[in-house]
Amino acid sequence: MFYLPEGMLRQRPDNDAILSSRETLKIAAQSERILEATAIRCDENHNLIVSLPNHGVGKIPREEGAIGIREGTTRDIAMISRVNKPVSFVVIGFESDGMPVLSRRRAQELCQKHYLDHLRPGDVIPAIATHLEGYGSFVDIGCGIPSLIPIDAISISRISHPKDRFRSGQQLHVVVKSIEPSGRICLSHKELLGTWNENVIDFHPGETVCGIIRSVEPYGIFVELAPNLAGLAEYKPDVFVGQSASVYIKSLIPEKMKIKLIIVDSFDTQTHEIPLRYYITDGHISRWRYSPENCCKTIESRFE
Repeated sequence: MFYLPEGMLRQRPDNDAILSSRETLKIAAQSERILEATAIRCDENHNLIVSLPNHGVGKIPREEGAIGIREGTTRDIAMISRVNKPVSFVVIGFESDGMPVLSRRRAQELCQKHYLDHLRPGDVIPAIATHLEGYGSFVDIGCGIPSLIPIDAISISRISHPKDRFRSGQQLHVVVKSIEPSGRICLSHKELLGTWNENVIDFHPGETVCGIIRSVEPYGIFVELAPNLAGLAEYKPDVFVGQSASVYIKSLIPEKMKIKLIIVDSFDTQTHEIPLRYYITDGHISRWRYSPENCCKTIESRFE
């Protein structure tokens, strides 16, 4: 598959092999093979200059920088922000001095036509986080084409900002939540991080474990044990959102989907980072239920 988020295709050895000579680039141009290399400069005319291994540089003209640049619906920042980052492209010609002329726009058109237009809700696909806003994380779902994971769809455990969960450039798995009539793809992420039962299996009453303070309420403090698992501790003064904590597990109550905790200590600096653990990384899901079957509350997602 060549319709990968930017940054994933260059990991393939055949990608660099094709970039290494004029002859292989000509062959790639004939088949519109999608390639990837690093943009090293954006000149005064907003043309992207791309480093080609063992073959100097190539140029992505401004109007070939992305879908919508030529029409004015995409801002030039879409190109400027790619400097020092990988870009996808196809070879569309050569200048008189032999410099390859490349098109990121054409790579995106091919990605849209042959890959994204065939997705349906429930499909699990790769993505790369590109930039993080308070309302969600923008991700690349293929050849630099953006989509958004709303903050409430990132994980079951609530976070105050996507930076609490992701970093720019991080490789992710996402699930197609819906597709709008315009073709815009809406994403979710939390369904891939495991159910309550799958997450709680790693924890047992009587243990003291690491956690992160996610919410401080008058009635108690929510502590994240895993991205899709949080427990409630009794209120304790001088505890703040974002702190790391050591917590004692008092009890697990599957029928109420509750974990009762006691905060042993909290730390202003984050001493423990909870990694993402994916339980689903590909394929298709039609229905996902987070809550245990015997739970009085149902939390589930359906993909129509």
